Amino acid sequence: MQLQRLLSLTRQAVDAYGMIEDNDKIAVGISGGKDSLALLYALNSLKGFYPKKFEICGITVDLGFDGFDLSPIKALCERLSVPYKVISTDIGRIIFQERRESSPCSLCAKLRKGALNKAAVELGCNKVAYGHHKNDMVETMLLSLIYEGRFYSFSPRTYLDRTDLTLIRPLMYVDEADLIGFCNRYQVPVCKNPCPVDGVTKREYVKKVTKTLEKDNPGVRQRMFHAIINGNIPGWPDTKMDQEESR
Repeated sequence: MQLQRLLSLTRQAVDAYGMIEDNDKIAVGISGGKDSLALLYALNSLKGFYPKKFEICGITVDLGFDGFDLSPIKALCERLSVPYKVISTDIGRIIFQERRESSPCSLCAKLRKGALNKAAVELGCNKVAYGHHKNDMVETMLLSLIYEGRFYSFSPRTYLDRTDLTLIRPLMYVDEADLIGFCNRYQVPVCKNPCPVDGVTKREYVKKVTKTLEKDNPGVRQRMFHAIINGNIPGWPDTKMDQEESR
């Protein structure tokens, strides 16, 4: 995938759900993986020509695992002239050594988001951007159906009244395979996830299920994505087209 295509899909999502307004300061959550780094590239390039002026900064929540080298990300942010901050935490030790969580993902996500949002507020940001892509949205929907018995996926734009932050997901129209292609094409310095349970979670199981469904029923992932978009999920914002039609 070329940068131009990534920017096109990102702008479509941003425009459709009103993710960016004038004078926004957006914290990009950078895990070191392909998704968050592609998001950094996309928003950094978008701000150069988008009609609404905004700023970005990068934030990484370091969980405290040994051997997690962030120097390539720091170098990338310097090259892109993006302010970058690392938040050091003991989240990894708390979850795996102190609490010895058998299902650590939920608590880890909660603690990471809390640390990221706190840092974003301290840096004067009013929005936080996550690198969730189209596959993530479909997999979240299936996780919800299988394990919770409800039709749900996370929202493109969510306001958090406790922190006065708005979460946005500008990569929601981008396929994971295209993000992999983008990172390979532009030699993006992806850092390996140091989490001990990476690759053995419920989400990984659902990812494999989705791949099997797509293999046996070509196009099913896209159809499921359309079902999410058109599913009237509680808490989802209207698109600009919906807003104009309601006037």
